[in-house]
Amino acid sequence: MLRLAVSSSGALHEPTLSFLDKCGLSVSRTDVRKYTAEIPNLPNVTIHFQRGSDIPQNVESGNSDMGIVGEDRFIESSNENSDTEILINNLGFGQAELLIGIPDSWVDISTIADLADLSIDFRENKTDLRIATKYPKSVENFLLKSGINHFSIIPSNGTLEIAPTMGYADLIADISSTGTTLRSNRLKTIQGGTIMKSSCCLISNSSMIRSDKKKLQAAIGLIETIDAHLNASTFLSVTANLKGDSPNSIAELVLSEKLTAGIQGPTISQVYSKDSSCWYAVTVIIKKNELLPVLQRFRKLNASSLSVTKPYYIFQNKSNAVEKLLGNS
Repeated sequence: MLRLAVSSSGALHEPTLSFLDKCGLSVSRTDVRKYTAEIPNLPNVTIHFQRGSDIPQNVESGNSDMGIVGEDRFIESSNENSDTEILINNLGFGQAELLIGIPDSWVDISTIADLADLSIDFRENKTDLRIATKYPKSVENFLLKSGINHFSIIPSNGTLEIAPTMGYADLIADISSTGTTLRSNRLKTIQGGTIMKSSCCLISNSSMIRSDKKKLQAAIGLIETIDAHLNASTFLSVTANLKGDSPNSIAELVLSEKLTAGIQGPTISQVYSKDSSCWYAVTVIIKKNELLPVLQRFRKLNASSLSVTKPYYIFQNKSNAVEKLLGNS
């Protein structure tokens, strides 16, 4: 059995289950008190419900084979010699930013360069900037790259926003999706103070999976389904009826316009109309952001009965995520 770890609670629990459902991989959990579940459409995959913060470590240790987790969590937990890797970067949900939050009262500090200058002032007074965070490794790397060398990291798993008020830190670095909580606690962001942008990703202990043929087969099925669903989210299928002498003449007409040609070219089939006229249905796959220009071009070709549908999956000839799992990229 391939073991897929997902968040058991918190902000990513419901979005993760909803995402899998949209992929056609609905999770069946017969008892909410159980920490395992099944995906009926993938019988060789078991869902393991775990704390989000534990997922990267459990995949690394081999207690789980794959996991869906925030990229911020993965980066913070990973090391250079890790067997765990990101197979699919952005699953389309869980977007947030790891930000530096400083007190509103610091009116002269508005950029990361200002903060670097302030750290020098602190140092001259024989103290360091104290930064409370749940992401000590990521924050330290960011500050050093930003030219801030005099600081102290205060690791904390509790509520960070009150740290400056309580006096055990001067500023914080925390995950935020809207910034509302920061503002409510009289904290502000600064220009250049975004440490990282994060969203949910699919991680894998690939070397361990490759050593087990059954797990590998199940993992490929899981990845292909997710990958194809994500691919489909950026495309639309457009069908238009065009009048012409033959499929070849219709193909020539459609291919003469870059937009109406679609991604790879049209699929053309005869329409058996009531008046015996020669009509053909043309279907093309297009980028979603090109929909209106494509419709306008088809209208210029005197197309009728234009319809637009959203594909559920688009499987490419080769999945980059599967190739990465196999160690081919």
